[in-house]
Amino acid sequence: MLNKKDFLKYASKLAFPIMIQNLIGTLVNIADTVMLGYVSQTAMSASSLANQYTFILFCLYYGMATGASVLCAQYWGKGDKKTVERILGLAERISLIVSLVFFVISFSMPTTIMKIFTSSPDTIAAGSEYLKVISFSFMFMGFSQVFMSALRSIGKIMLPSVTYIVSLCVNVICNATFIFGLFGLPKLGVTGVALGTVIARITEVLICLIYSLRSSDVRFRIKYFFTKSGILFQDFMKIATPAVINDVVWSFASSAFAAILGHIGDDMVAANAVAVMVVNIGAIACRGFANATTIIVSQELGKDNIDTAREYGKRMLRITMVVSLVGCVIILALRPLILDFYRDKLTETAIYYLGIFIIMTTWRLVGEGINTCLICGCFRGGGDSRFGMIIDSVFMWLVAVPLTFLAAYVLKLPPIWVYFVMTLDEFEKMPVVFIHYFRGKWLTNITRDFD
Repeated sequence: MLNKKDFLKYASKLAFPIMIQNLIGTLVNIADTVMLGYVSQTAMSASSLANQYTFILFCLYYGMATGASVLCAQYWGKGDKKTVERILGLAERISLIVSLVFFVISFSMPTTIMKIFTSSPDTIAAGSEYLKVISFSFMFMGFSQVFMSALRSIGKIMLPSVTYIVSLCVNVICNATFIFGLFGLPKLGVTGVALGTVIARITEVLICLIYSLRSSDVRFRIKYFFTKSGILFQDFMKIATPAVINDVVWSFASSAFAAILGHIGDDMVAANAVAVMVVNIGAIACRGFANATTIIVSQELGKDNIDTAREYGKRMLRITMVVSLVGCVIILALRPLILDFYRDKLTETAIYYLGIFIIMTTWRLVGEGINTCLICGCFRGGGDSRFGMIIDSVFMWLVAVPLTFLAAYVLKLPPIWVYFVMTLDEFEKMPVVFIHYFRGKWLTNITRDFD
């Protein structure tokens, strides 16, 4: 067992590259939005609505990445490299099948998909064009997401970081090229942004394949892509499926919160949009340490070091709490600057709401950090993704959303108090989360012996 100083170095070495990856992912979305602003408002709206469809695919990729990450980490801790490669092959096969289904739908029925989200003919036309092109990125995206998740799970963090940085640069350069018609190429507008995304995803896959061919650790092997997996498939789906459902449930609940605020007024929506953006940037560090927790706990459980896994989980919880509190202090310190920046962009009422919302979202950040570390870090590290699915489903849809609805439309509380009720969602489930944590049933070695 590592001493506390060495453990902190080890945890930071895992967490910081993951934080960078998460930040870059956020920057890619920001870059697309900003650069589409140079095309037209219609182009921005079209890509935003079209990405509602791709978001479903992201949820599925996230679940597959979770399943691959937990299993790979435990078998790596066990020292079973062959099974790690078998899991990678299995996950890549499933991701390809899912990607092909989404590709066929979006390529053959883009207009139908867009009509679900809007009735504007111009937006439908632009969004359909965008969907047709970006659908080619799905197969590549699935491969790279699963491959890099597997690498992170065995402690190989640098390649995903480098890959994301290169992908961001390629995406921005391609966007600029196709939007502004650089190097003698035609101006392609929203289609150019989609094409830039496709090229960036292809770049990611090429980097992954080059690494795989040269790696002495874990490789993507074609033979395992086609090998029947049997029990491994069952173990994979046992972890991946609840993770997908959990993510979807949480996302739908967030949409429900947004809808409640939207019916209160535009000022609430605008203020919340900025507050959420600020807190999401602050949460990057918490999520980075949560992902690191999954890797650390999984590997120790794979070694059958139950007590060590328990102790490391406890240490990661403490670190995450400190990081969350530091994040809160930074956000509160930057609060005056944020308000000044948006003072001429938002109404006076929206600025008033924003000032209070930033304060409220900071304590929610602490709750989110703790819950994420335990649910997505410790519990999933032991193969227990089912608990997170159940707890989020129950508390989001039977407690948090109904209470917010009650506060807004039945009790008709002032908007500030409605928002306060909404920010309590992480703390409402926290007692149950801690009970599950202290019981220790999540400390499970889920590896098997294979010939």
